[in-house]
Amino acid sequence: MAGRSGRLGVGIVGAGRVGPVLGAALAGAGHAIVGVATSSDRNRERVEALLPGAPVLQIPELIERSELVLLAVPGPELPELIAGLATAGAWQPGQLVMHTAPEFGVGVLTPALQRGAIPLAIHPAMVFSGTSLDLARLAESYFAVTAPAPVQPIGQALVVEMGGEPVIVDESDRAAYAEAISTATTFSRSIVEQASGILASLGVENPGAYLSSLVRSSVDEALRRAGAPTELDALDLPGLLDASGPLAGASPSTNGWPHAGLPSGRWDLGPGGGAGGAADGTSNGWDDSGGWPGLDDGDDRGGSDPGPRP
Repeated sequence: MAGRSGRLGVGIVGAGRVGPVLGAALAGAGHAIVGVATSSDRNRERVEALLPGAPVLQIPELIERSELVLLAVPGPELPELIAGLATAGAWQPGQLVMHTAPEFGVGVLTPALQRGAIPLAIHPAMVFSGTSLDLARLAESYFAVTAPAPVQPIGQALVVEMGGEPVIVDESDRAAYAEAISTATTFSRSIVEQASGILASLGVENPGAYLSSLVRSSVDEALRRAGAPTELDALDLPGLLDASGPLAGASPSTNGWPHAGLPSGRWDLGPGGGAGGAADGTSNGWDDSGGWPGLDDGDDRGGSDPGPRP
């Protein structure tokens, strides 16, 4: 692999809802998309829509050409994929290897690390639609970054280039992090579905639309109480929404790159370096992967689905 410049050649394994969106964000920051690994017709259409002109390649060829390999497949599929590619001798010294599963840190990338690759675990905390609408949402999203200390700046820089806000999560904390992500996504979905079902049984037409404003305002208020800024905060006078304020309890409506000179090879991953976290992830039925049967790239939650999907 040639020496790395400020711009990277990016290869994407997985063309579900996550990989092409992150690829488009990286392309928008000036990186070159080397190709995408998928054989699903529907996913090929998504690639063409988000990454026009990007070739569809087999995984070994994709990895050989790439300086940054983005593994956007569900967590349960990662260990076999990474180990299999290591056995095949696919990983290259100095190559950046990034996965997007919330439940794993960089421990799952140990087979690649042992062959000189640079491991990154970067999870965007958002639910993906797999469309260009997600690109705008990245700008208001946080990303969990787990990496050996010498290469944390690379992970943080990639997140900033994709428009997000990086937050360092320790390797040993990834299981708890995945639980938080699963709780937020599955609980909110199940509550909306339950409430919609009750309204539908009462004869309410379009219960989703009926609940829309209520759910959004309730979630906004809960997030505000957890410290997230909302539209109302921009209009708030000092103390207006404090516990003692006059509106207490009111509900709101509604190219320098830091990688030069980085060492390649091995780092001590420290305590918790092994894979851990949620094991109940489900997948959307990826039907290919260039010779790696059983992989699933159809997820919408940053590469791994830690909870059941309706």
